[in-house]
Amino acid sequence: MGKKMLMKGNEAIAEAAIQAGCHYFFGYPITPQSQVPEYMSKRLPQVGGTFLQAESEVAAINMIYGAAGSGARSMTSSSSPGVSLKQEGISYIACAELPCLIVNMVRSGPGLGGIQPSQGDYFQATRGGGHGDYYMPVLAPASVQEAVELTQLALDLADMYRTPAMLLGDGLIGQMMEPVEMPDYKPYKKLPEKTWAATGWDGKRERAIINSLIIEPDRLEKHLHHLDEKWNRIRAEECRWQEEMTEDAEIVIAAYGTTARVCRSAMRMARAEGIKVGLLRPITLWPFPYDALSRLADTADKFLTVEMSLGQMVEDVRLAVNGKKPVEFYGRFGGVVPTVREVLNKIKAMKEGK
Repeated sequence: MGKKMLMKGNEAIAEAAIQAGCHYFFGYPITPQSQVPEYMSKRLPQVGGTFLQAESEVAAINMIYGAAGSGARSMTSSSSPGVSLKQEGISYIACAELPCLIVNMVRSGPGLGGIQPSQGDYFQATRGGGHGDYYMPVLAPASVQEAVELTQLALDLADMYRTPAMLLGDGLIGQMMEPVEMPDYKPYKKLPEKTWAATGWDGKRERAIINSLIIEPDRLEKHLHHLDEKWNRIRAEECRWQEEMTEDAEIVIAAYGTTARVCRSAMRMARAEGIKVGLLRPITLWPFPYDALSRLADTADKFLTVEMSLGQMVEDVRLAVNGKKPVEFYGRFGGVVPTVREVLNKIKAMKEGK
């Protein structure tokens, strides 16, 4: 660990990726993530890397396909409408089993919407987003420091499982400044060699073929079985979450990202007033901590999901609780951030049975 620096979230994410050996960036500016490509344009030439502003988001994600296919650690970043444009390319990358990092600093929508923070891209991120059957690891930081750590973890997960991985942060995470300690990068596991990469052919090994077109139904079905086995390994080994004060909680709040910070403060205020509230914060939105929430449904009386959306993660919370206990929802949307007082008032109403 080095000394602490005051850094904006977008810039900290970019530096964390560089420190983890990601020296290829292809992207396009869009608020509120434009500081990521701006920072990369300055830093990558200093480390012998490549920064390229593509002519569009569609072009950027297909450049990632090419760089990742050569085995290079590469990433792109965007915000909601831009990520929508990348979805076809992300689907291609998932089928071709290419590791890369996609950063989405979510803004309010649908459509062009607004430039304020949101969590309205949860469905898109956790259900693949593009066409066909696929998933990818989705990590949701709740602070700038965690954004640094999860950026590096996402790059490792991508290489470990040969998959695209997404860092999903609401716009606040990208824009806020917090003290950051940049870790000395070490892979969290021993990463496999990229023997599959297309790095040139000298006749001494099998040709490396990077492809997402499989015409024969039997071959495609076999490939999808292979991908499904990989996703099941990720579900079993890479699910991450944080619990606070859940042991005796009568009401458990489920929230992620910036919203979880608001809910943590509301939880502490409720505890001070004698209401037993706990917090479960998913760190991986996919794989989602279904089992953890299911276990809490055996001890808690009620659940509250708080999001900056009309309600998306709440569907996964309800699937996890599986009807054992009531699951209520509180959301602000359109770029509005819920306040601590609003969440506390909702907790009090639930306690009183309203």
